[in-house]
Amino acid sequence: MDIATLAGIIIAVVGLVGGFMLDGGSFTALLQPNAALIVFGGTLGATLTSSSLKTFLRIGKYLKIAFLSKKIDYLDVIEQLVNLATIARREGILALEDRVESFPDQFLRDGIRLVVDGVDPELVKNMMETELSYVEQRHEIGAKMFEAAGGFAPTMGIIGTVMGLIHVLGSLQDVSKLGPQIATAFTATLYGVASANVFWLPIANKLKHRNEDEILLREIMMEGVLSIQAGENPTILGQKLKAFLPPADRIESSKGKTGEVNAETAQA
Repeated sequence: MDIATLAGIIIAVVGLVGGFMLDGGSFTALLQPNAALIVFGGTLGATLTSSSLKTFLRIGKYLKIAFLSKKIDYLDVIEQLVNLATIARREGILALEDRVESFPDQFLRDGIRLVVDGVDPELVKNMMETELSYVEQRHEIGAKMFEAAGGFAPTMGIIGTVMGLIHVLGSLQDVSKLGPQIATAFTATLYGVASANVFWLPIANKLKHRNEDEILLREIMMEGVLSIQAGENPTILGQKLKAFLPPADRIESSKGKTGEVNAETAQA
């Protein structure tokens, strides 16, 4: 689980509610089912309208990516590519054919297959770049959907508040109850603004971050595959691939770690 995602949301909610209660507010005053129905129902409906049904129904998968994705071990992937380069130099490119199916990542498997089949290097590069481009586009769909929800939520909150005020002013009989009723009406605005800035938009940014990590991994794989095909020295290849990473991330990982590629993200 990604602790940062869960902890960030919890800290934000606790900070908002805690500050409200320290200022003398009541927690029960924030619990307004009618306002929640208007804001969250309206937000989900508007989001569905602005996207395809197929994309909307994958919201659970996108949330799983945001909350449960494992950290990618780039150094382990680089080590795998260096090992492949060593085998290719010692035994020839065809020696990689028996090892293709053991690769955990489809993108890497496809790239190695092209190399083993003797496809022209320029064509291999073009095909992998095309696949990389479409992977990036698919990943951006989820982030854009959550961004759309983050844009709709505050507006739905305002709509809920206006609807509440219409009800309050339309049935006004006791002036002494006007203040509490107006406060209740404004709860919808709170729900809309808070949900956008605590949940929808942060999740969109998290998905973008996941996409950047995944694309970087794919770029490392593509460069590794092309270098293996070119017969580059494995040691030089390792140094070149580590150049993709920040200096602080180039330290060798501890033994026992595996560079599992985030399959959830790759399939999104």
